[in-house]
Amino acid sequence: MMAKLKAGLLSLRDLFATAWWIILIAGIGFVVAYQFVQPAPPKKIVITTGADSGAYYQFAQRYATILARDGITLEVKTSAGSLENLERLKSDEAQIGFVQGGVIPPKDDPDEEDDSGLLSLGSMFYEPVWVFYRGERKLERLTDLKGKRIAIGQEGSGVRQLAQQLLAANEIPIGNNLVALSGLKAAEELQQGRIDAAFVIAAERAPVVQVLLRSPGIKVMSFSQASAYQRRFPFLTKLTFPHGVADLVRDFPPEDIKLLAPTANLIVRDDLHPALQSLLLQAASEVHGKNGFFQDPGEFPAYKDQMLPLSPEAARYFKSGAPFLQRYLPFWLAVLADRLIVMLVPIFALLIPLLKIAPAVYTWRVRSKVFRCYGELKFLEDDLKNHFDPARLQEYRERLDALDDEAASLRVPLGFTDLVYTLREHVNLVRSILAKREAQA
Repeated sequence: MMAKLKAGLLSLRDLFATAWWIILIAGIGFVVAYQFVQPAPPKKIVITTGADSGAYYQFAQRYATILARDGITLEVKTSAGSLENLERLKSDEAQIGFVQGGVIPPKDDPDEEDDSGLLSLGSMFYEPVWVFYRGERKLERLTDLKGKRIAIGQEGSGVRQLAQQLLAANEIPIGNNLVALSGLKAAEELQQGRIDAAFVIAAERAPVVQVLLRSPGIKVMSFSQASAYQRRFPFLTKLTFPHGVADLVRDFPPEDIKLLAPTANLIVRDDLHPALQSLLLQAASEVHGKNGFFQDPGEFPAYKDQMLPLSPEAARYFKSGAPFLQRYLPFWLAVLADRLIVMLVPIFALLIPLLKIAPAVYTWRVRSKVFRCYGELKFLEDDLKNHFDPARLQEYRERLDALDDEAASLRVPLGFTDLVYTLREHVNLVRSILAKREAQA
């Protein structure tokens, strides 16, 4: 029993002596591969939206419900609008935010590298621009609003910036006639006649839109120059509010209304974990991918507004869908498997060729112990055959005995013991040569 145990320990020692360099190379490969492994995604992220009565906030709440299924907490923060959302993203107060199209001006040089630290996950939905006004006269151009009191939204909101852009394009000066009101407050002021017109950016089902569509004396402008605006401002899309869609009985509107619409874009910091970007896009597809009043099924999310570079993760998602592992595994398991693959693939790439040569190296190490004795035995045999000296008989015998003792004490695995016995037979063969030489002498 003890002999078997010693033989096993001997084999392990020889194996380690042979394999240590393989372990070292694999360890170096592991360290190098680890440098390219993304850390695990955080469990909590922050999204900055808009007012708690707005669409951005409502959609973010739906995202939070979907992400919670995969163990991710999405904290929803209200804000004044797109401009404040951008500031929060740049200062790392939030990792995700809704930003209205056109808020970021286009670069003078399209090839100039973006250094904002922000990426786009694409456009999520259209945001129709409604211009409601009072009066009997039909208005179809923004120039008709010159000199009137107009509600253009709160400071920091996307609607305010877009309204100022459109009014400036129509040479309407920015003055005291522009009022910082939005939503239902603007609607109330317009109903009471304290303002003449109001810019509203909201979905057709939003309370402020429904209220103003049904308010006596309030009309909605149809942009007769919608195609021109679309050319001048590429982030705008021309939409149609169909004849009679708001009220079939009253036949309202009495004709098709031409509207303009930027898109709502989901913007992230460029250091947001790629797995979370993919998870957000899956949530966005679930929320925004269905048929809508102004959109077709599957139209969103899409990269419609190119104010910021598209995230590489979003580009892959739009081309191929969700990552392969996330389609079939729970999110946490897919992330773990993805990280392990990055580490293990290069290690296996090293280990496979190394393990192929390891048996040969192991065999050579074991045989080399026996071959050292053979070298000395061969030298002694040549000495006996060519330079025999009777006076050195005792020395010859001692050298042979020493070789026999060394061979008997060699510790080799059981699979190689035949080499030891063969060596001892050859020692005895040289003894017979010595005996013959002694007899001749």
